Amino acid sequence: MHTTLPHRSAGIGLRAPHYREILRDLPALDFLEVHSENFFHAGGAAMATLEAVRGHYPLSLHGVGLSMGSAEGLRVPHLEKLAALVERFEPALVSEHMAWAAVDGLHLADLLPLPSTQEALACMVEHVDQLQTRLRRPILVENISAYLRFRDSELSDLEFLAELAARTGCGVLLDVNNLYVNAINHGFDALAELQRLPAACVGEIHLAGHSETPLGLIDTHGTPVCEDVWQLYRAAIAHCGPQPTLIERDTDLPPLGELLAEAAQARALMAAGELAHV
Repeated sequence: MHTTLPHRSAGIGLRAPHYREILRDLPALDFLEVHSENFFHAGGAAMATLEAVRGHYPLSLHGVGLSMGSAEGLRVPHLEKLAALVERFEPALVSEHMAWAAVDGLHLADLLPLPSTQEALACMVEHVDQLQTRLRRPILVENISAYLRFRDSELSDLEFLAELAARTGCGVLLDVNNLYVNAINHGFDALAELQRLPAACVGEIHLAGHSETPLGLIDTHGTPVCEDVWQLYRAAIAHCGPQPTLIERDTDLPPLGELLAEAAQARALMAAGELAHV
């Protein structure tokens, strides 16, 4: 899966507390990512900031609300707002999730897991095709953290995404933290699961932090990337080569310098991994 970003790109999520500092200092970043739905309005300060930022950095639009796996189909108003945003900002990457979030006309503010069945796969194929046709470009689909498993599942999550990519031409956004969280919570081998994903499918990687609870790990995006996830990231680079990598932090935002340091660490690991991958 080829993107318009160099493979060794490292970026962070653009969050409101850091708007002014990023525009003032223009730190060494290869791209910035935003949640698409936060910019569906026509104007305002946030949209003006995004317009200013795109003059300095490539953008990635990361959707959280399209409910790609919903049996009810894609919501046309949401799809049209996303299409307008893509046309306006011409992002380097556009991504969504292997998840559903709508039922009986209600939208649930969560990313809920799909059963990895042929029926669910057919639904995702239809919706990815619809989205890519409307956007006139390939998208990336992300594996999510899931706190339950379905007895009827016929494929693992990464096998599901590999088949989705093969049928639609989309790419995979490999969230290494989500893979790690699921492996620990559900007792499978993350390295073995990683090998189920063809290297050519991967178009972006996410790195994030999680929290430990007595019941398991929770994907909070509120802590630094832990060493175990960095190690799994090294394995991912060894498997698929360096890919554009995002440091994802949504809660308990640290000073910008801490996120820049994590992005620099990802870039250094990609450089080392590229030498090992040749």
